[in-house]
Amino acid sequence: MFSVGIQTLIAFLMISGVSAVGPTPINLRSVGNFTIFAQTGVSTVPSSAITGNVGVSPSNGASLTGFSLTLASTGTSASSIQVVGSLFAADFKSPTPSQLTTAALDLQTAFNDGNSRLFPNSVNLLGGGLTAQTLSPGLYQWTTSVNVITSLTLTVWIFQVQGNLLFNAGALTTLAGGALSKNIFWVISGSVTLEAAALLEGVILGATNVALVTGASVNGRILAQTAVSLQKSTVKPA
Repeated sequence: MFSVGIQTLIAFLMISGVSAVGPTPINLRSVGNFTIFAQTGVSTVPSSAITGNVGVSPSNGASLTGFSLTLASTGTSASSIQVVGSLFAADFKSPTPSQLTTAALDLQTAFNDGNSRLFPNSVNLLGGGLTAQTLSPGLYQWTTSVNVITSLTLTVWIFQVQGNLLFNAGALTTLAGGALSKNIFWVISGSVTLEAAALLEGVILGATNVALVTGASVNGRILAQTAVSLQKSTVKPA
C-alpha cells in the first residue's frame, strides 16, 4: 500500500462558470442515513457536537464511548447530549440490528464503488502539488502525497487515495459558488486524520480508522469500516 497523506490542505472548491458534467455521485444507500457510521466503534472526548444519527455494527453499544448514553424506552436507540439525533448499535432491540447490518453492507458497496471507478481524469496530477488549479469535474487519483495549497474549481468529484489522508492543524476546505459537500467523496484506503481545527468538506468513505483531533470538523459524513474517534469535534451533514 502506498503511503499517501495530505500534509497541508487549504482548498477553495468552487463551481462558478463550470458546465462540464462530473462523475455519477456514489450511492450511499441506507448508510447515508447516518452522519457517523463505524463497524468497530465510535468514541468521543466531550464535548463533541454531532448533528444526525450515529451507528455501529457489528459492534455493540459498549463501543459507543464517551457519549453518556440514555437508552430509549423502546430499546431500539439511545440519545446523548452531544448528538442531535439518535445512536444505534447492533445489540439494540429489533429492528435495529437488521437495519444496521444492511447499512454496513451498503457502506462496503459504496466504498467499492468509489474505489473501483476507472479512467480517472488525471493520475498523480502535478505530483500531488496543487496550486490554484482549475479542475474540470471528474475522477482524480493519487498514489503520491497530495498538497493542495490554494484553489480548485470543481462540481462533482471523487478523490481516490491509496494510502492515508492527513489534514494538518488548521487546514481547510472551503466551498463557494454553489458547490455541495454531498458531491465530494474521499475514498481512502488507509487511515484518515484531521488535526486540530482542520475542516473537511465531503463524505469520507474510509477502509480503516478516522480520527478527529481537538476542534477538527467535518461538514458531510464519516463512514468508516473500522473505528471513528472524536476529540471535542463537530460533525454535521451539509
